[in-house]
Amino acid sequence: MTTQTKDTGSQRPFDIVVFGATGFTGKLTAEYLVTIDNADKLKLAIAGRNSAKLKACKETLLAKNKDARIEIIEADSNDYTSLVNMAAQAKVVITTVGPYLKYGEPLVRACVEAGTHYVDLTGEPEFVENLEHEFHEQAAEKKIKIVNCCGFDSIPHDLGALYTVHQLNQMIGKERTGKVPMKVEGFVEAKGTFSGGTWHSAITQFSRMKEYYDKRKEWHKTKKTKPTDRRRTRVMSPKVFWVNPHKSWACPLPTIDPQVVKRTAAARKEYGPDFIYGHYVLVKKLPNLIAGVIGAGGLLLLSQFKYSRNKLLAVKDPGQGPSESQRNQSWFKVHFVGEADGLHVWTEVSGGDPGYGETAKMLAESALCLALDKDLPEEYGVVTPGAGMGISLIDRLNKAGIAFRTL
Repeated sequence: MTTQTKDTGSQRPFDIVVFGATGFTGKLTAEYLVTIDNADKLKLAIAGRNSAKLKACKETLLAKNKDARIEIIEADSNDYTSLVNMAAQAKVVITTVGPYLKYGEPLVRACVEAGTHYVDLTGEPEFVENLEHEFHEQAAEKKIKIVNCCGFDSIPHDLGALYTVHQLNQMIGKERTGKVPMKVEGFVEAKGTFSGGTWHSAITQFSRMKEYYDKRKEWHKTKKTKPTDRRRTRVMSPKVFWVNPHKSWACPLPTIDPQVVKRTAAARKEYGPDFIYGHYVLVKKLPNLIAGVIGAGGLLLLSQFKYSRNKLLAVKDPGQGPSESQRNQSWFKVHFVGEADGLHVWTEVSGGDPGYGETAKMLAESALCLALDKDLPEEYGVVTPGAGMGISLIDRLNKAGIAFRTL
């Protein structure tokens, strides 16, 4: 299998380990894995630091599929030896233990040491760029894939842009693929709520904006912040404008998603010699857009001070999440417009609850792709979903009910 090193083949006890399986999103991810087709053939382990909670989680999973093959591994983010022991037993480790800036780096280090693929659902730019700087070369040498942002941040946007680029290249033709400048814009619509873990990750990242930008200056001096830079990639200048087909205002969305799309474009030749991406949220009413901008600015300001930051963190417990009925009423759509050589294409990625139900699905399918699929892209190191898994993951997600389609 092209994704496996000599150390991550069939001799490992487990295909996938879910670290943080007793948490809100971790449990949803494990539940998804035991209910897929042929789940009884998947060698699965759930991991965490509380053995009693893990045993209860295992019983819940077996109630959903009595034939599932599930084992328990005790591991703690503060016990590096336990993390290496866990990673060494798996082809792929999934982690839902955040905030990743606080808990994530030791597990990545352990996976690199053990030669194990890794996936997470972080949306924390500082964490991801730190991994690129610290671990990309080591992971690439071992031919393993450290893949961040495998949830709503940033799979619909990263793979949606990739899907759009593929549609454009089909229109352009094989002879000109990779030789034509391209532009893609993504427009996000969603209804959903978020868990305590997401809230804590966001406030933590907001509170570290100065430290993050100071680090970026140092990383850029060493020229190690980009694992690939074979072509020119850019993000569009921020602007607010009216989108008539959607009867909405488009506002730049300052998430990690444009960075991820940009990295995938740098790694894949089919994006052309010059690629530009724009990323926006759609808002029906201008007053709502203004209120959202003011609210985000307020959170950014309050997170800078210890007292107000602690008050914000106390709003939600890290283990809290939306109810099943709330998740059932949630949905997302990401609309894309692609342009190349005077040609245009319109595409869409859509699904259900973006933050949790579909994020668990995306995270699980990413791990399954790395553990089981052949002929994945020959991109190793700290990579994006689009660069590390690409069309194989799009195919998996389509079959799982997340729709990629050309309009």
